[in-house]
Amino acid sequence: MSTKLEKWIKSNTFHHSQFFDQMELLKQKEKTGLTISLCIPTLNEEATIGKEIVIFRSELMERYPLVDEIAVIDSGSTDKTLEVASSFGADTYFAGDILPEQGHKRGKGENLWKAIHQLKGDIICYVDADIKNIHPRFCYGLVAPLLYRPEVHYVKAFYDRPLAFSQGIRPSGGGRVTEILVRPLFSLFYPELTGLVQPLSGEYAVRREVLERIPFPIGYGVETSHIMDVYKQWGLEAFGQTDLDKRVHRNQETLSLGKMSFGILQSFLGRMKGMGMEGDLPEMHNILRQFQAVDQRYEQKLFEIVEEERPPMIDIPQYREKMGY
Repeated sequence: MSTKLEKWIKSNTFHHSQFFDQMELLKQKEKTGLTISLCIPTLNEEATIGKEIVIFRSELMERYPLVDEIAVIDSGSTDKTLEVASSFGADTYFAGDILPEQGHKRGKGENLWKAIHQLKGDIICYVDADIKNIHPRFCYGLVAPLLYRPEVHYVKAFYDRPLAFSQGIRPSGGGRVTEILVRPLFSLFYPELTGLVQPLSGEYAVRREVLERIPFPIGYGVETSHIMDVYKQWGLEAFGQTDLDKRVHRNQETLSLGKMSFGILQSFLGRMKGMGMEGDLPEMHNILRQFQAVDQRYEQKLFEIVEEERPPMIDIPQYREKMGY
């Protein structure tokens, strides 16, 4: 392991307990003058969204006013996600109503991208909506390094990821796409990025001046692409990562992970092409074929997965006008 990477791991890896004193954190926030937005992207999350809003609002807005706004950006839920979130005090938005001139695309990355335009914070902290053991550390543990370390721009979460099954909790697991796809890819082409424990984690806090300057895939590849783009423009030193101990979430089927991997590979290879690193790769196809046993036969399923991409927000005229650029 390179000395640079060893040094980065030692200096830029944090534990949430370092920031447990939230009064001190609040003083530091006031000293910097920065504002903070918490964004929760959703699609049919009525089972968990209410608890997240209650805990974040009571602890991080009312008890310690670290967060200036809490917003849910939704892809078009058919359950009561938005009603539940609103009833507990979150600002709620349908992604299609934000920047309507740019159209609406379905995908988590679309919600994250449109949040840059809609929310006001100098720092945006993204937290997934399916966390069963939600705690304020999922926000303050990520925001804190940005308040104390001006050279850090992008802070990723990592944790132990036990899986929630109907029978209970399996003590270890999760992060399967990271370990069998993304980590090997980074090891081959971007060895310095292997210092990130969980590059695909859905919780991260980022400075606005970084978010508005990077493109956003709207699908599975958004986290991987972010890391490659931030690394290219700002280098390894821009990253931080915080140990949040444990994150309990629902299990995903292997076939779903296959679709996720297919989308991530599209984004990864697309980025390599953009950076002039693709060599002689042939044209990529966007159809994923999967097989599933049904009775005594195998049933084929074909999925078209296209990793469309939004441009950097700073290139959108409506955003430039809103921000006075």
